[in-house]
Amino acid sequence: MVVGGASGIGWATARALVAEGWQVTIADVNAALVAARAAELGGEDGSSGDGRVHTARVVDVSDESSVEALFSGTRPDLVVTTAGVSTIGLVTDHDTAEFRRVVDVCLTGTFLVFKHGGRVVSGGGSMVAIASLNARQPGRGMVAYCAAKAGLVMLAQVAALELGERGIRVNTVSPGFLVTPLTEPVLQIPGLAEEYAENSSIPHQGTAEDVARAVLYLADSPWMTGEDLAVDGGAQLKRYPDVIGLATKAFS
Repeated sequence: MVVGGASGIGWATARALVAEGWQVTIADVNAALVAARAAELGGEDGSSGDGRVHTARVVDVSDESSVEALFSGTRPDLVVTTAGVSTIGLVTDHDTAEFRRVVDVCLTGTFLVFKHGGRVVSGGGSMVAIASLNARQPGRGMVAYCAAKAGLVMLAQVAALELGERGIRVNTVSPGFLVTPLTEPVLQIPGLAEEYAENSSIPHQGTAEDVARAVLYLADSPWMTGEDLAVDGGAQLKRYPDVIGLATKAFS
């Protein structure tokens, strides 16, 4: 089950899982796109031709009844949750509703996936949530996203403690700055991509496929749980770009 699987990291992860022989259900809030993605994985009827049938489900991770319905009657071996949103604003100026929206999707949404998915995932199975470099590294203007992703990492560690009794592993992957639908708007800020590259130890742009490889590794690591795996080109070793400073300079 790949939650948020119709685009970005989720879509890259779904493709990587299928390539490794998994039967995949993609769940996303975008009904038309998720149906198209499932068909793309295995033909118009979702059949891969080798007995696997890849399916599409619609889910809103900020709605508990929607998440509960997603996992009703299922028993996945692996649950990957990638849903996320972001916004920009200084602490003293931040719109409260926008702050709550980011927390609802990134943190509460992950909690709901762990809550309802954790009840049905098979013994010996695995759950992986996508966190962020911003779980470790603060950025000016990133208060909602940083707080939500830092909370997500601790949430996963608590879940790892509790679900380990059933042999279920819970881990997170923290990507650096990637080109995805989530980040495309901020990439319009002049100088941002260049500043990020300058503050990475490996100064080339990472991809969603890099993150998908980390998810596959965690899914196939039977003695690894409670871990936050950084996939960021070493960006955590330096500093985060001044997103709001660059935006203010460019658009004021």
